[in-house]
This record gives sequence, structure tokens and C-alpha cells, in this order.
Amino acid sequence: MLKPETQLETIKRGTVEIIVEAELLRKLQKSFTENRPLKIKAGFDPTAPDIHLGHTVLLEKMRQLQDLGHEVIFLIGDFTGMIGDPSGKSEMRKPLTKEEVIENAKTYREQIFKILDPERTKVVFNSEWMSSMSAEDIIRLASRYTVARMLEREDFKQRWINLSPISIHEFMYPLMQGYDSVMLNADVELGGTDQKFNLIVGRELQKEYGQEPQCLVLMPLLEGLDGVKKMSKSLGNYIGITEPPKEMYGKIMSIRDELMLRYYELLSHISLKELNLLKEDIEKGTIHPKKAKENLALEIVERYWGKDEALKAKEEFEHVFKEKGLPDEIPVFEIEWEENEMWVPKIMKLSGLTSSTGEAIRLIKQGGVTINDKKYADPDGKLVRGSYLFKVGKRRFMKVNSKSP
Repeated sequence: MLKPETQLETIKRGTVEIIVEAELLRKLQKSFTENRPLKIKAGFDPTAPDIHLGHTVLLEKMRQLQDLGHEVIFLIGDFTGMIGDPSGKSEMRKPLTKEEVIENAKTYREQIFKILDPERTKVVFNSEWMSSMSAEDIIRLASRYTVARMLEREDFKQRWINLSPISIHEFMYPLMQGYDSVMLNADVELGGTDQKFNLIVGRELQKEYGQEPQCLVLMPLLEGLDGVKKMSKSLGNYIGITEPPKEMYGKIMSIRDELMLRYYELLSHISLKELNLLKEDIEKGTIHPKKAKENLALEIVERYWGKDEALKAKEEFEHVFKEKGLPDEIPVFEIEWEENEMWVPKIMKLSGLTSSTGEAIRLIKQGGVTINDKKYADPDGKLVRGSYLFKVGKRRFMKVNSKSP
């Protein structure tokens, strides 16, 4: 096990805040002296089936702590997921059904071990203790925290001021997330900055139950491909860890140079020393940002798909974007033309190039659609029956063929 000060330096990489750093150092020193690993907890509500690189910021930090010799507890909030986390919400959040939570949780388990070491990861579900709680148990838990403290949370406070509804069950969410830390007797909890209030509740509840309060390691919310908003599937600015290698590689290559180093800091496995050298080399001009981005794309694609697939993705990217060629494999979609002509946005929706005609119209207006190697600019236009090669954005190709009704 590394010295506590060295461990702390590794833990601090990419973090926004540690609550409280001096306490964490003392925990690390005690762990080192007693040769006892710390219990590191991170909770994930299975609110969606797929994990993207934004989610992996926490997973990568968990893996770092595993490599430092500590015990990692991956908590799946299958019970709290049915409540719905109100963090950052300006209105009541619709709870998930039990069936949705179970299905999403199953997918999570399949995906997390692309990063975490399965032999050193303890996976737990908070329904293990919460489903058996009686009404008396819940009332006793609720008595440990006040409404005034709850209303210190910014989103609750704003909804209260604006006379927007706050359901009683939403108050239960941070309480139950905090109670997870009591049941696990966690030494450290990891979470995004949007979870700060919930994690602090965990510290306070541990004190109430006579435990040493956990330290908190707050990680930033990773910006998506737009470089502005946090990575989110609903915003379409995400990179999914199950996306095909070519798509993943191309998306990483599309991020802005200034965002690249942030991705390196939060997602790359290179050492702190290597990261600092990379920053210096880019500043000096001894390494081109594009080359650094290629190395990052290769590293991340290899992590999820293997070295051979990563190299193939790189070759195809160079072929398509450097040589202005076409991908080796272009999907083909056949559509029944109900008339001699069909509206282009409808073709794009039916073929799966876009999720809606509205999205297709927006892309055409933005100049992001090419048909048969020519930029297409008419959102009201139609195509006669035939065969067409569509290119949407920089990476999406599809051959659309018409067939008679």
C-alpha cells in the first residue's frame, strides 16, 4: 500500500472538493498503519439502461481507489431509484416502476466491470435493507433530520419560494441515500457535485447513529461533446460505452482541443506525471493537440473494445476524414415509397438517421446533411424513388433504397 500522502495526491486528481481533506488524510494514515482498507461507497440509481463516459468519471475514481488497495462498494439504488432523485430538478420527478429499475440494474452490472475489477468490487442493492424497513423504522429515520435542513438545499428552496410542489417522498430520497452510508458504515463516499447535499446528509446521519462520519470526494460533471452542458443521453451530447468502436472513436476526435485535457484528467489511465508532461508538451508545441486526441481516443476505445478494434476505428477515421473516402461498411435501409416522391425529413426519420422529422429539419438547416455527395439545404424538399447515399453530421452514413409499395 502506498504512503497516505501519495494516496491522497492520487485521490485529488480531477476532484472538485474533498470534505474534509484533513479527515481523509487521517483515515488514510490509520488505514496504512493498521493495514486495513477503507470502505469506499458510490451509489448509482438505475434510472437509464446505458452508461456513458460521464458516468465513468466516478467509476474511474473507484478503480483508482481499488488500485490503492481499498474496498470498493458499488451500490445500486434499486429502492431509491423508485423514489427518483430530485437533485437539480425544478419540478417533481416521476418515479420509476420496479420492473424498469430491475432491468436497468441488470444492465449496470454487465457494464461496470469494463472498468472495475470484479474480484475486488462488492455490488450491493439498497433494497436489501430498505425493503424490510417497517413504518416505525421509516418514522425513526425521518426524525433524524429537520424540514429546515432539507430546505437549505437549493432546488428545494427555490421550489418552496416559487410555490412549486414538493412531494413528501422527495424529502425521503436524501435521507435514504444517507442511510445507505450508515448501513455500509462507509469511510468515504464518491459522488458528483450535484450530489453534495445528499452526501452531506450521509455524514450527518452517521454521526446520529454513532459512527465516524464519512469523507466526501466530489467529482465534476463531465461536459458532453458540445463542451458546455453535462454529458447526457437526453441532450444527445454523450459517448456511450457500448457504442460501436468507430462511432466512439469519431466522437472523441470531435471534441474541442481545450476540452481534451479535461477528458484526459478524468478518464485517462496515464499517471499524474505523464499528464503534467502532456500539458507542458502541448503548451510548448512539441506535441500537436490532434495527436494527443488520437492517443486519448485509442486508449478509451481499447478499454471497452480491445486493441484490434481501436486500431480499426482509427484507420477508418483516417480513411473517411483525412482521405475523404467512405466507410468500408455502409448500412442499407429500404423504404416503401407510398408515392413517387417522399419528403426528405420523413425519409431520414423512417430510416433511423434521425429520431424525428423535427431533428431532420434542424440538421438540414444547419448544413449537416449531404445526399449523394452534395450538401442538401431544402427542409421542404422531396426525393423521387431511387437509391440515395445519406451522410448526416461527420460520421453517419446510410444508403437508402426505395422499394415499390
